[in-house]
Amino acid sequence: MTFASFKNARIVRSGWLDEGGRRLDCNPYMSGAQEARDALRRLNVRKDALLTVTSGYSGGIYNGPVFSRIWVDRPEYGVPFLGSSDISNADLATLPLLKKSYAQSKKLSHLELTEGTTLITCSGTIGRMAYVRPDMEGIWSSQHVMKVVPDTSKIPAGYLYAFLSSRYGVPLIVSGTYGAIIQHIEPEHIAALPVPRFDARTERAIAMKMDAAARSRAEAVELLQESTSRLQRKLGLKLPTPVPSLPKPDVAAVSSDAFRDRGDAYYYSARNAESRIVFDAVGASRALGDVAEVFIPGIFKRLYASDPQFGSPYVTGGDVFELAPTSDKFLMKRVAAEYRLLLRKGMIVVQEAGQLGGLIGRSVMVGSYLDGFSCSNNMIRIVPEDDIDGGYLFALLSSEHGVRLLSREAAGSSIPHTDEQRVKRIQVPWPSRTDREDIGAPAIRARNLRDQACVWEREARDMLEARILGAE
Repeated sequence: MTFASFKNARIVRSGWLDEGGRRLDCNPYMSGAQEARDALRRLNVRKDALLTVTSGYSGGIYNGPVFSRIWVDRPEYGVPFLGSSDISNADLATLPLLKKSYAQSKKLSHLELTEGTTLITCSGTIGRMAYVRPDMEGIWSSQHVMKVVPDTSKIPAGYLYAFLSSRYGVPLIVSGTYGAIIQHIEPEHIAALPVPRFDARTERAIAMKMDAAARSRAEAVELLQESTSRLQRKLGLKLPTPVPSLPKPDVAAVSSDAFRDRGDAYYYSARNAESRIVFDAVGASRALGDVAEVFIPGIFKRLYASDPQFGSPYVTGGDVFELAPTSDKFLMKRVAAEYRLLLRKGMIVVQEAGQLGGLIGRSVMVGSYLDGFSCSNNMIRIVPEDDIDGGYLFALLSSEHGVRLLSREAAGSSIPHTDEQRVKRIQVPWPSRTDREDIGAPAIRARNLRDQACVWEREARDMLEARILGAE
């Protein structure tokens, strides 16, 4: 129940106070948890406490101890480390490396991810979730990520994730949040969460869609690696030197003619100079602006529509790197059209602002899932002539050499930004159309698999939520 005149006010029933442990803060009552709990209570099906369908370390619901991060630079000495802000990212190839011997110690060994586990952010932003895919095994996670490990002899892993990430599961998890500045939840806060149980056929059908989505995303990772391998083989590209192995101090001699164009040291750094030499060694090249339309939308005022039919879902530059971006904000259609903010299938978008070494210079290929979203002006739009060129350009620009050459065009002291004209002038290798098609084909296939995974994941939740509604 809500007050019509107060958007963020809610009438709390006296019975809810008892159920919420007589907490007088807003979280248990504003999250929708009571409505979700009431809906589950009306279900004429068995409900199992979450702790009874999990297994493993600490009963199968755990986060981790507080520990210092000991980082290493080389893969042979470390393991990829997943922070709470990374769990929904599509690309996990750039995760930092935690010292392997430390990660495998008795203190931290249980933080290694296993397929089928549900990950839940439990500190700061609460309730963001991910389903551990085959390609995520061998990654360690932060203590700020809670693990829910299903007992697959009792419940299908995909079904459990579908429920926990549904509009019934998320409010129940978030309602246990505590803390004034940095909020938290702990395993004991969700251990008794009721999990509705349907017939085995229904649960398997839901789980199969969720598992199919996970396998598709894992296959997409392999396909992108194949695209990168073909790029290196076809063009004879030298592998980039790891940053820790580059000469120190990083000193470069620059001619006066070149220096008139740019005066900042990073532009001439060893990593960027190496990538420019590697691309130039290929031979045939074209300016990026000659082989695709390149533009950066202008700064605009964010005017949101109160009715979704008059707007398009709006995402930021960071959102587009997620597996399945969502938004509850709808930018007015006329604003999106006037400033060319709409994303279209086949487009490549590149982060044009931010900190060097972060997302700046990194690319995303827009598929059918993001088609029609509106996105921040802080993303360079690259519109290739067709999918063949699109797949090739994505493989090229998302390679380490491509990221370096894109990011070096940014300028600025506090928050660097990229100039559209400079991006257009970047010289990129341009082999025959046959080679471009061969290099880009796996990338296009990966994009389509990720789109299909979003569909299957949404269908799994829709099946579950429809079944809950129909059984009330």
